[in-house]
Amino acid sequence: MNVPGLDTLQVEGRVALVRVDFNVPLDGDTVADDTRIRGALSTIKALRSSGAKLVLASHLGRPKDQREAKYSLLPVGARLAELLDDEVVFSEEIVGTEVGHLVKDLPAGGVMLLENLRFDPREKAGDVAFGRQLADLAHVFVQDAFGCLHRPDASITGVPKWLPSAAGHLVAAEVAALAPLVDVNTPDHFRPYAAILGGAKVSDKMGVVEALARRVDHLFIGGAMATTFLAAQGVAVGASRVEADRVESTAALLARLQQRGVKVHLPVDHVVAETFAENAPARVVDAIPEGMMALDIGPATVSAWSTLLNRCQAIFWNGPMGVFEWDAFSGGTRGIAEAVAANTGLTVVGGGDSAAAAVRFGIADRIRHVSTGGGASLEFIEQGDLVGLAALRKKG
Repeated sequence: MNVPGLDTLQVEGRVALVRVDFNVPLDGDTVADDTRIRGALSTIKALRSSGAKLVLASHLGRPKDQREAKYSLLPVGARLAELLDDEVVFSEEIVGTEVGHLVKDLPAGGVMLLENLRFDPREKAGDVAFGRQLADLAHVFVQDAFGCLHRPDASITGVPKWLPSAAGHLVAAEVAALAPLVDVNTPDHFRPYAAILGGAKVSDKMGVVEALARRVDHLFIGGAMATTFLAAQGVAVGASRVEADRVESTAALLARLQQRGVKVHLPVDHVVAETFAENAPARVVDAIPEGMMALDIGPATVSAWSTLLNRCQAIFWNGPMGVFEWDAFSGGTRGIAEAVAANTGLTVVGGGDSAAAAVRFGIADRIRHVSTGGGASLEFIEQGDLVGLAALRKKG
């Protein structure tokens, strides 16, 4: 997939509106985790060094279409200033005449951060007029908020209608890493191709599984998703979480996967407990007893899956194998993380909890690509495109 890059824009002496993803956790008026801010630095520095003035735009949290002090981007601006070791002008307004004056006063290489886009209800509504007002602040638009590209918000799909637009470094890197995984005609050097899916709900990932079924050779299912798949095969799962209304459709999905020649791998042992609690006594079982719930995949499963994953040339992983936040039920996710990290082929972690697990277990730097996308990564895998990427490719 081709998306225009920064080299397609003339930015010297011009104002660049940059959509970033600064939706970071705050601890009062302090940024608790600046990972997403750091992720935007490459694009910000490249534009500054090319002589552009930068206007950064982002959302933070879920304010109820009005100003809420706890969702202000002011602390984010302060942290960005520290990282850049330079001033970052903060605009309390998002669009309008006063913002325009601040932009005009920026020097070449100057950086300004707008207040939370979601303080204006028109952002989430995808309002065309709001998109035009944002565009009026700049000469060019740079999209670097990959994790937001599945949303038709005004700053995502509206602004490119009015300005020359391009992908920033982060978005370009995401597309380059994910694109080979959505090619139905996956090249031989990516075979065998495996997908590992975990998490709580089959319903959240049914479309992703269907899409992957047209591409992968192996599909590994862990987490609470696995117990719904096991139930669909008629296997007793005790008191484990099961989406009862999805058992029949999951059985039909398994039949389609078999018909397409996809090898589906489900857990052969489990780490179980009587209650869903961090300090609940855990034990490893082959079959889940009545009254017990599976909270992680077991060591035999990790061993068997790791052997198979070692033979694969491409791996996409999204979703934990159990309640990895609790030490007693973290072994499965840790083991699979290590197996993915040990693979020398194309390895991609699809953001969200998987990315958090990769960081927690210290293997993120051994993965070819850890996505910032979460929901956007999954939708890209499912659809092969995102509304925000499509907007960048359109001319007017």
